Amino acid sequence: MIRSFLVAGAALIAAPVLADTVVYNVDGVTIDEEGKVKRFTELVFDDEGLITHVLERGEERPEGIDFAMDGKGQVMLPGMIDAHVHVMDIGFAALTLDLSDTNSLEEALAKVAEFAEANQGRPWILGRGWNQEKWGLGRFPTAAELDAVVSDRPVWLERADNHANWANSIAMERAGINSDTQSPEGGRIIRDASGNPSGIFIDNAISLVGGSVPAPRPEDRDAAFAMAQQKLLANGITAVADMGTPVIDWMTFRRSADRGNLRIRIMSYADSPEAMELIGGPGPTPWLYEDKLRLNGIKLYVDGALGSRGATLKEPYHDEPTTRGIAITSPAQLRNRMSRAALDNFQTAVHAIGDAANADVLMAIAELSESYKGDRRWRIEHAQIVDPADLPRFGEHGTIASMQPLHQTSDMFMAEARLGDDRLGGAYAWKSIIDVGGRIAFGSDAPVEPADVFAGIAVAISRTDQNGNPFGGWRAHEAVSREQALAAFTSDAAYAGFADGKFGRLVPGERADFLFVDRDPMLASPTQIRETEVREVYLSGERVFAR
Repeated sequence: MIRSFLVAGAALIAAPVLADTVVYNVDGVTIDEEGKVKRFTELVFDDEGLITHVLERGEERPEGIDFAMDGKGQVMLPGMIDAHVHVMDIGFAALTLDLSDTNSLEEALAKVAEFAEANQGRPWILGRGWNQEKWGLGRFPTAAELDAVVSDRPVWLERADNHANWANSIAMERAGINSDTQSPEGGRIIRDASGNPSGIFIDNAISLVGGSVPAPRPEDRDAAFAMAQQKLLANGITAVADMGTPVIDWMTFRRSADRGNLRIRIMSYADSPEAMELIGGPGPTPWLYEDKLRLNGIKLYVDGALGSRGATLKEPYHDEPTTRGIAITSPAQLRNRMSRAALDNFQTAVHAIGDAANADVLMAIAELSESYKGDRRWRIEHAQIVDPADLPRFGEHGTIASMQPLHQTSDMFMAEARLGDDRLGGAYAWKSIIDVGGRIAFGSDAPVEPADVFAGIAVAISRTDQNGNPFGGWRAHEAVSREQALAAFTSDAAYAGFADGKFGRLVPGERADFLFVDRDPMLASPTQIRETEVREVYLSGERVFAR
């Protein structure tokens, strides 16, 4: 194995068959088997990138060290793991129009117009990140408003939560959408007062227009994946769980790895039973490319998102009493698909946001656990709104709550509007889930939220946004400890993806995936943690990013 870093020190003895490397003079922080912080000063790994020794101050260095690198007293952390991302969407978002920083409809429309003017050769204007709640609009935007700035080409813009899209009139015309078009099961076409499609398509209705968008070319996919990897590594993220991987994305990952360009670890969850079978065949794939790629199982959906009122609730929405959300998958379909996956030992990760959706998934796990024994690690993705009466069920059957801290600060006031104050008892209930014996894995849902692990840790321990609001934290009793937050972004995120023992902790036998950062998150304030600078990133002992 050829190392990409410059060795800061001389070889200590003649090289044996395998060359061991020590990184010394580090302020090392990792999570031990009990979930506690363990500190160390030296890390030793072999030529395969596997850790052999983790030394505390005063411990004797083993013999046979061939290379030494001075850590210069920097803080060393395990490579961060984002337990829920959409890898290719991160890359494509970086290559298309980004509306995530807009604070008003007018600002968004101005960016659309500017992007269209600067990209005259693009047959479609594609982008994402708009959020009418952030704009304070009080309604969804319309096709007519897009038409006013771009009327010569189709415009198709994804909402921040990936559960609604906004089209202009020519985009709807290309897709054959008119007043007679019916909303599909599990989806909704928003209509104006006359019954005509307004330009907003929710959940399963998105494909009505999305099917007309030209597919990216292979070279576009390669460029998007390269961009996604760079963004993740720059934030100290060395491994991710890719949620909803179609076969074409899996092949993009494989193509990159075949060329020696796969620089992150991907725990993949197929987007359909068909993709799961095509990729995995009789079961999950083995770890490929030196533990960089594995198909774990399948990603399923029960409901939509809270912002677009697609999350399914036990009671009607407080701010729209005519709906309880949109069920994307029926209870029978959910159980059939979970059973199909479990039959061949595929892991199941189920998107559930509303309290009705979470109750249904928890019940399905209890039912299926009667037939499918062993270490299943059932995952519920998001678990944002849970009936307090259902919270104890997270402590049963090894259920994992895969949650995203940044959703709490983005959604907190919107959640209050959607639910009312008296139905927030199980909202973003991280500590409650841990207290009942459940296990938490943290992620970002990037590109829905930035793939910013350190911002996620800051929110997890404070329940406040980047401005320190609300004072004292939103439902602050659900904050977790620093140790729990770090574990949720490292060792517990690895466990959630059946990667424990492979990576996630800086301990002997696991991969030498580590970071050098400019501060210790165990000692810094939430504001300081947000400002963490990732200086260098190593994967199996090889440097893959330097600032």
